[in-house]
Order: sequence, then structure tokens, then C-alpha cells
Amino acid sequence: MDAVKSLYAGLSRDCPLAAVALVALGSLSLLKFCWKTTCFLLQTFILSGTSLKKFGAKQGAWAVVTGATDGIGKEFALQLAKAGFNVFLVSRTPATLAAVGAEIEQKYPGVKTAFHAIDFAKADENAYGKLAAALSAQEVSVLVNNVGKSHNMPAYLVDVPMEETMDIVQINVNATLRVTYAVLPGMVQKKRGLILNIGSFAGAVPSPMLAPYSGTKAFLSTFSDALGAEVKKDGITVEHVNTYFVVSKLSKIRKPSLFIPTPTPFVRSVLSKIGLACGAAYSGRPNTSTPYWSHALMDYGMTLIGVKSLFIEHTHRLHVDIRKRALRKMERDAKKQ
Repeated sequence: MDAVKSLYAGLSRDCPLAAVALVALGSLSLLKFCWKTTCFLLQTFILSGTSLKKFGAKQGAWAVVTGATDGIGKEFALQLAKAGFNVFLVSRTPATLAAVGAEIEQKYPGVKTAFHAIDFAKADENAYGKLAAALSAQEVSVLVNNVGKSHNMPAYLVDVPMEETMDIVQINVNATLRVTYAVLPGMVQKKRGLILNIGSFAGAVPSPMLAPYSGTKAFLSTFSDALGAEVKKDGITVEHVNTYFVVSKLSKIRKPSLFIPTPTPFVRSVLSKIGLACGAAYSGRPNTSTPYWSHALMDYGMTLIGVKSLFIEHTHRLHVDIRKRALRKMERDAKKQ
């Protein structure tokens, strides 16, 4: 400390302009930190986001949800129906889609539902053409690109079956592009729309042993930033929802905790914070939001620390341990048979 004081005293005496510049730079850095932190706290815990009425709630508009029959997707369908949207459900199994649609109509009288079954892992031009035709019949003002696939367990790329990798790319990337293509022209024409791309922390922190999945989630972040800038002039909001673990089949987590919510509070946070960066406030990602409060705290803290290599190494160790436990479970299950 004495050395620092001595250095500063020397600069003040011999280079007064340099000393003033250092003080100004330090003050600006502190001011930026205070401002960003205040924004983060207000957005995450106090402020409300853009009202869903802006996007056609209770006005006959439709919301499209992919991966809509379970977990986060089903919860988006339910909460959007509650908000006053008709809901178009997209997933793989017709019977399950019909059941979810019936549940929504029974729970929210007056809300219409429709559905279309498609296997995004195997969808060809004909399948996407049929989906686009079905969607064109509705006035779509909200799209939730929720469908996703991860690995069966963490594994190094050389050990991941090619079919699994291709499924992840087809579902996480191609499906997002194709469904967005199908609904975007109508949104541009109406000058109204909301596109939610459900992302993952794995897109912000490169995740060893989940390399293909991590890469597809990084795509969603960049795609959302680029598309959001394109369609802002058309009154369309594009938001990449940065997500830590949520209880679901995809995460393979069954019990909620402080940092792992169930789908209900998670989706509620997303829909109540539209247009607010929340945990992404400091990083300056223009179309990213980390709305759930504990995820927001994690995102903000990771941005402040800023040493990505630390998080990559931690994630690598975590996945090595998860793989070991998964293999041991497989061995126990095999012995029981």
C-alpha cells in the first residue's frame, strides 16, 4: 500500500495529467459498476417487463410453443393461455399434444388450441412444409423456440455417437431456424411479435463433454442478437433466455433447489421480465435475458469475475463426475436385470 501511495505521489508531482487520467478512469469504472449493479438489481427484483398485451394477449393472437408437451414447454403453453393467447402446440407425439390441448381448453375456457406433430430430429422439407402451412393459418404473434436435446450423459466428442450429435444439431439449431422462418413473415407484416429462444449457460460457458450441445446453445445467443437487430424496426422483440438448470426431463433433475427451480416459477419469471436483461445487465448482451433471480445472480457474478477459463475447468470437472455417477448407475441397473 505504501508503494502504491508513493507511486501515486510521484505521478501527481511529475505527471499531473497522468494522475488525473488514472483517477478519472478509476472513477468511471466505479461509476459503471454502480450503475450496472443498480440496473441488475432493479430489473431482477423490482421492475416489470413489457406487457404481453403488446404482443396480442386477449386479442385473438396465437402463441406457438415447440417442445410443448412436457416441462418448460408445457408450462409456457399453460401460462401463455392464462395470459390470453390461443396456443399452437408443436411436438412429436399427437396423442400427448391432444391431451395438453384439452387440458388447456378445460382450464382456460375461451382459449383455442391447435397442434401439429413433427419429429424435429428427422424432419425433411416435406415435414417442414406441412408445419409452415399449418402455422400460416393462424395469426402468430409469439413464438417460443423451446424444443431442445442434450446428450444422454456427458462424454468426450470422440465417444459421442454421430447420430446423437446430429440429432442435437437438427433439433437445437435447424428446428429453431425453420420454425422462425415459418412465423416471422407474418410478424413483420403485422409489425408485432415476440420470439423467445430458450438458451443455456452452456452457450455462454463452453462446456467440455457437452461440446455439440454447448455449441448449439452458443448459436442461439448469437442468432438472437443478430435477428433482434434486424427486426427491431418491425416492432418484434427477440430474446435469448439464458437458463441454468430447471427441473425437467432434459436436465434429468427431479428435485428443485435454490438454483434449480421447477418450470412454473421459471416460466413466470421469463414472461414477467420481457425486455429486461436482469442477470445479463453487466455483460452487455443486447438480446439476452437471465430472468430467474438465482440464475441472474450467477450470471452477474460470473460476468464480474470474467475469467472464463475458471468456469470451463469447473464445468469439465463437474461433467467428469456426472459421467462417473451415470456409468455406476447403469452398472447397478444392469445387475438388477
